Amino acid sequence: MKISAFLNKDTVLALLFLAPSVSGFALFYAIPFAMGLVYSFTDGTMDGNFAGFANYQALLASGSFRKAVLNTALFTFVSVPLMVTASLGLALLLNENVFFRQWLRTSYILPLVVPVASIVLIWQIGFDWNGTVNERLHRFGMQRIDWMKSEWAIVVITAIYGWKNIGYNTILFLAGLQAIPESYYEIARLEGAGPFAKLRITLVYLIPTMFFVVLMSIMNSFKVFRESYLLAGGYPHDSIYMLQHYMNNMFLSLDIQKLTAAASLMVGCIMIIALSLFRMERGFRRFME
Repeated sequence: MKISAFLNKDTVLALLFLAPSVSGFALFYAIPFAMGLVYSFTDGTMDGNFAGFANYQALLASGSFRKAVLNTALFTFVSVPLMVTASLGLALLLNENVFFRQWLRTSYILPLVVPVASIVLIWQIGFDWNGTVNERLHRFGMQRIDWMKSEWAIVVITAIYGWKNIGYNTILFLAGLQAIPESYYEIARLEGAGPFAKLRITLVYLIPTMFFVVLMSIMNSFKVFRESYLLAGGYPHDSIYMLQHYMNNMFLSLDIQKLTAAASLMVGCIMIIALSLFRMERGFRRFME
């Protein structure tokens, strides 16, 4: 009876502590998303009738939506591997005793504490028509480039995304590296293993961390709209017209059905990616056991 009462007391206390967060999540995320999902199957927000998959069919037939999906997928599948590789290399470097280690730690932490608006302002100064980069090109006799109104826009956005998020990924990788027992490396050294064998040990035991880093990087890649919108506005160059641009434009035109249908599809894709990564990670753990 005492054990049961103790467990019940702990359960009640846990629920009380969780109640504010759960209430906030339900009020601002879960309930609005559920309402949006319902709206995506109706022909109007006020006294709308059930329309089946008509809104989704209209969405998939839209050229601007297909362009936004293609650009978002291309950005994610290109920028995420680049950033994960760069952050892993930086974490491996910082895990060693290099002479500029403290400077590097400061430099990769800095983007995490700088507001997005300030970051965009810095990059605007660099990549504006009269910015620093074009000034350097002009000095070397090269033509100026309108970076945000050309195919180079996706390169600029990818660079901003990497610079803003590489510090967070590096911290995660450093935590994973420091969790690997040193005895593994000592056994490898006793057996005459070289640097490549040591790197293989590191990568094998870093895979669970890598799954999490990849998942967070994919989530963050869907948030690049902020930087793109502040740099190029609501109707940017075709190469950086993302899903959130499309949804923002649907919101401005009050086309709630297409907006909610697009949001539902995006959430569904993110859930599929997340569940696939979790399944791969569980399979790897069973293999290691």
